[in-house]
Amino acid sequence: QVQLVESGGGLVQPGGSLRLSCAASGSQFSIYPLGWYRQTPGKQRELVATITSGGSTNYQDSVKGRFTISRDNAKNTGYLQMNSLKPGDTAVYYCKSFTPEGGYWGQGTQVTVSS
Repeated sequence: QVQLVESGGGLVQPGGSLRLSCAASGSQFSIYPLGWYRQTPGKQRELVATITSGGSTNYQDSVKGRFTISRDNAKNTGYLQMNSLKPGDTAVYYCKSFTPEGGYWGQGTQVTVSS
């Protein structure tokens, strides 16, 4: 019901920045909380940041002060601005719409932080 497509990943050096986008379809996108997760091969997906429909945000301690989650409901798009990137941030990043049924995932976008 909610379709999500991530973009904006790539290869950056430590200390660099990337802005990820999550383009959503669905007429009720604006009422659902949005989250960004990340996952490395063979490991469980972990929550990075969330934003409610009203704009309240939460971050994992490891990214607080470096990452900013936002959304533009008029464009049906969520964002994750990532600054001061570290090698430990390397992962596939996924957005998720937290619907009452359990949520919908995007396909993921690769972020690699390496010198």
